[in-house]
Amino acid sequence: MTAYQQLERRFARLAHLDAAQGLLDWDQQTMMPDGAAESRAEVRATLNLIGHELITDRQLADWLDEAETDGTLDDWPRANLEAMRRRWRHANAVPADLVEASSRAISKCEMIWRTARRDNDFAALRPSLQTVLDLQRQIAACKAEALGVSPYDALLDSFEPEGRSAAIDGLFDELADFLPETVAAVLERQARGPDVARPQGPFPVERQRELGTRLMQAVGFDFQRGRLDVSLHPFCGGADNDVRITTRYDEADFVKALMGVLHETGHALYEQGRPADWLHQPVGAALGMSLHESQSLIVEMQACRSREFLDFAAPLLRETFGGDGPAWQADNLHRLYTTVELGFIRVDADEVTYPAHVILRYRLERAMIAGDLALADLPGAWNDGMAELLGVVPPTDALGCLQDIHWPGGAWGYFPTYTMGAMTAAQLFEAAGAAEPDVLPGIARGDFEPMVGWLRRNVHGHGSRLSADELLTQATGRPLDTAAFKRHLTRRYLDG
Repeated sequence: MTAYQQLERRFARLAHLDAAQGLLDWDQQTMMPDGAAESRAEVRATLNLIGHELITDRQLADWLDEAETDGTLDDWPRANLEAMRRRWRHANAVPADLVEASSRAISKCEMIWRTARRDNDFAALRPSLQTVLDLQRQIAACKAEALGVSPYDALLDSFEPEGRSAAIDGLFDELADFLPETVAAVLERQARGPDVARPQGPFPVERQRELGTRLMQAVGFDFQRGRLDVSLHPFCGGADNDVRITTRYDEADFVKALMGVLHETGHALYEQGRPADWLHQPVGAALGMSLHESQSLIVEMQACRSREFLDFAAPLLRETFGGDGPAWQADNLHRLYTTVELGFIRVDADEVTYPAHVILRYRLERAMIAGDLALADLPGAWNDGMAELLGVVPPTDALGCLQDIHWPGGAWGYFPTYTMGAMTAAQLFEAAGAAEPDVLPGIARGDFEPMVGWLRRNVHGHGSRLSADELLTQATGRPLDTAAFKRHLTRRYLDG
């Protein structure tokens, strides 16, 4: 075999290990008994170590160098080779013992977080979270040296290829200037408008699940290659051709679970739409978490909180829950689904206030990685930031710094991709509507094919062949900016 063929075989094996890890993670968050935590941590640490050994094998460096001189490679293999090199650089920057120690610490910390959040006990989480943070700082330092970037940017690059905090700062500064007056104007407009009538429950979990499944199918989720389950924190995971999504149910409020289902369905559509011929190669992977988040938000926010969607969904909601009266009409449901409130929980936040939650976490995690914020001071810094950005202070740590799994789970450098994803979603949805005039009319009749088909051609099917700037420029005519997102918020919440 040629050097490139050897690399393809090696990276296919790594993809299979990643798939196994994805299924173990799904099981850990949905079904695994608490008593299995220690054993599961050992298993996952071993798989991580095996994967690290496969990608740090000295032979790979020779194969990469030799393959780069192969003049027979066309566009896709050449892009695959570049993606291989990028993964190799990240992996070889970190010693194997540090990879193993981090995996063990994360598995332990995730399980402690579940209890600490339930019990509102930051002190119980702090020692294990400190271990995770210390190891992340070491990983950041190793990668920073190898990549020639700052420690925080080295972590960010793992989730957002070529992402840099300097660019994020510019985008977030623009939003920070735009949002306060916008939030105030939206809240004032809502106060002058008609009251929102909330449909009265209870809403049985099984009915909510049936509705979620029905809408997942309408959007385009393939249940032959995926499933829906329940977890403490909604997520999309699993393996290639086996995409697992989860939500959480509240019998007093069907909106949260349904929107969670639709959000994760957007992630799943991306996973199910990646290029089949390159599914087990780096070039076939999703292009970073900002783009991944954009796909969930195109479904949940851009499409499924639109008036067109509520015209389609209102009869289904009435049928599912036996609802009747003004609360179940499309006008009222649209107001309900686009209500803006100052709240404590990021995953429950509306799209107008959500960026403030992300900006807070971005600032805090940068400070912790830099050593400018001690973990012991995190609860106070969190509350101060919430007061500054949203004007509210969480009454408990469970509603504050304990609410997210990301830091216990080792996802440092991940948070900014959420709001970058929201901006990307607005830019892509605007472009899709311009290119395919039937996008919104289709949604109004429950036909998502015009939107999803455009995304398949312009986003999903490219895998990681292009850079984020190249993909967005090709699809929308320009790299990422805040303009479309601002237009979207203004249109929906102030002009609509």
